Amino acid sequence: MTVESLIVFLLIGAVAGWLAGVIVKGYGFGLVGNIVVGIVGAFIAGWLLPTIGFAFGSGVLGAIINATLGAVILLVLLKLIR
Repeated sequence: MTVESLIVFLLIGAVAGWLAGVIVKGYGFGLVGNIVVGIVGAFIAGWLLPTIGFAFGSGVLGAIINATLGAVILLVLLKLIR
């Protein structure tokens, strides 16, 4: 993994985590927390969406949409547990 791809990975995670925090009201974890939520959301979406047959395109925009959807799922599950 190159430095550039790591930076893009972290930026997509940060954007996805921030968007998920905006969509699911009341959840803002700061920059590092948003990156973690976005990355975990990307893993959730990477596993769940192909399993159920959804695909939201490719490229950076598709990655942000997928990671955001996974992060929203993660935040909703956290909200239900609390």
